[in-house]
Amino acid sequence: MRRIRITPASLIVSLIFAIIIIYISLPVVSLFIKTSPESFISSLNEPVVIEALKLSFLTTIATTIIVIIIGTPVAFINARYRYPGKELVDTLLDLPVVMPPAVAGIALLMAFGRKGVLGEYLNLFGVTLAFTTIAVVMAQVFVASPFFIRQARTSFEDVDRSFENAARSLGASRVYTFFYITVPIAMNGLISGAIMTWARALGEFGATIMFAGNFQGRTQTMPLAIYTAMQGDIDASLFLSIVLVITSFTVIAIVKILTRRRMIVAKD
Repeated sequence: MRRIRITPASLIVSLIFAIIIIYISLPVVSLFIKTSPESFISSLNEPVVIEALKLSFLTTIATTIIVIIIGTPVAFINARYRYPGKELVDTLLDLPVVMPPAVAGIALLMAFGRKGVLGEYLNLFGVTLAFTTIAVVMAQVFVASPFFIRQARTSFEDVDRSFENAARSLGASRVYTFFYITVPIAMNGLISGAIMTWARALGEFGATIMFAGNFQGRTQTMPLAIYTAMQGDIDASLFLSIVLVITSFTVIAIVKILTRRRMIVAKD
């Protein structure tokens, strides 16, 4: 049996490792410590909590479906084809990831608000997007779509072309090959991207409050409800925070499992 040597360097590294783990885990654990079971259960009956939960899950599901529908062909094209301005398009698609959420909200407002570039024309036909539930979904799609598109593109790039070529040689159409060969092979990556997109949409705050506002039952999602409840109902804000923490942890765990499974399949 090999003996573990304790050196000053290993002690320093271990200390740094412990400090980082404690620093990250302590705030998360504190949420659960500061919440009693009674207050946790009572928060379930709070209208602000119920409406925020309902609105968040409805809008994020809608957002995820929209992103999958529009993001899958975009990811496939960028993974398989070259075209003029491709690098610029890739940069624009990734921009919402690094753009401050508040800036994203203002940008959406300047484009689709009542006085926006496109919004003022929509307003002539009585169509109002800003400060509505639709605006919540639009903000979520804007900030969350890169997470799916980037993951989907990588998944399509990793698909072995020989399987597609074999299907094509047997008479399969491009559409059939895509849906029955390419997509199933890339499925783990697509699911991971969709889950990350849903989680990012669930936690969206800045763009939503700037473009959709903070109206209970209409645009007040869970992050916005936490912000509002902090001013008067700490129990409700803690409850919603715990829900988001549990959701985030679950999402990360699922994505890691899917990623590990995809790596195992690739090796085999």
